[in-house]
Amino acid sequence: MRHLLKSSTLAALAFAAAGAAAAPNAGIPSTAFGAILTENLEWKPFPAFPPEARLSILIGDPAKPGPYVVRVKLPGGVKLMPHRHPEDRIYTVMSGVFYIGIGDTFDAARLQAYGPGSVIVLPGNTPHFHWARSGEYVTQVTATGPLGMQYVDEHDDPRAPAR
Repeated sequence: MRHLLKSSTLAALAFAAAGAAAAPNAGIPSTAFGAILTENLEWKPFPAFPPEARLSILIGDPAKPGPYVVRVKLPGGVKLMPHRHPEDRIYTVMSGVFYIGIGDTFDAARLQAYGPGSVIVLPGNTPHFHWARSGEYVTQVTATGPLGMQYVDEHDDPRAPAR
């Protein structure tokens, strides 16, 4: 993994994964042991996602510089069209099957399936796409913010004004 991500990024991700920074509402002081329980997650819409998708912030603030951990829930059948993130990311599949493909064009033949427990390293600015092909999935994303998301085709961006 060291050859894929900068060592400073790895250090920040390890810091976040250890719980050293707390989500705004997690109630975990940055110097104390803490836990985030699945049943306490707050799932909210995220403007850059299709309306059915949900995001939950676990650690940090993805809108600001610094380490963060979020979970993404995508219902069955929903696609995230080709996009890129400026930040390096580590995806951990929590449940379901995570289908991800690399490229500027959505191509179902390029999708790779990853089951629960799989860890995927995605270097920053890598164009990719997702599909909840076989049902709902939940992934956990660990990265250093701020979180960015740019669609390859601006017409795929839910934030774009209607034309």
